[in-house]
Amino acid sequence: MPAYHSTFLAEEDTNARIIGNMAILPLKTTFKGPALPCMESYDIIDEIIDLFRANTFFKNFEIKGASDRTLIYGILFLSQCLNSINYNTNKNEAIKILTNLSLDDFAIPGDIGFPLNSLYLPPNNRNDSVFLRQYLSQFRQELSSRLIGRLYQSNNNVPSKFWLAFGRKKFMNKAL
Repeated sequence: MPAYHSTFLAEEDTNARIIGNMAILPLKTTFKGPALPCMESYDIIDEIIDLFRANTFFKNFEIKGASDRTLIYGILFLSQCLNSINYNTNKNEAIKILTNLSLDDFAIPGDIGFPLNSLYLPPNNRNDSVFLRQYLSQFRQELSSRLIGRLYQSNNNVPSKFWLAFGRKKFMNKAL
């Protein structure tokens, strides 16, 4: 059974800006940043959250386009978020932890500390590099915000054990 790929692969030709070989897709977000507003009810963040648990079982992932690279980055960041929360973390503590994790300094494709440099091309110039860093910062904030909504959907004091159990799995044997 193959891994689940991004449904935004078809939109790469018309809507998506590509930096390096990573798609810059529109987001439904309230956070400040360069992402275009998503006019659809489903965006890449929703897709990452929906496909995360199924895709974590795969050690190999055939990349079919730039949107898949955005999906991979999101899955690895979501896994990092789950690893930073434990079973005793309440919702307010989780918001603080994930907000700090989202805003912490992070490596982008082309940086020395980026773990997936073999799969991602670096940005072509400094302006693209700054734009990608701002987009990924907005992307990370939105993803962590929506993840908190899923983790604490039924109880504000205890995160869902069905989500936290997947934090230990490594997608493609990689981590951010």
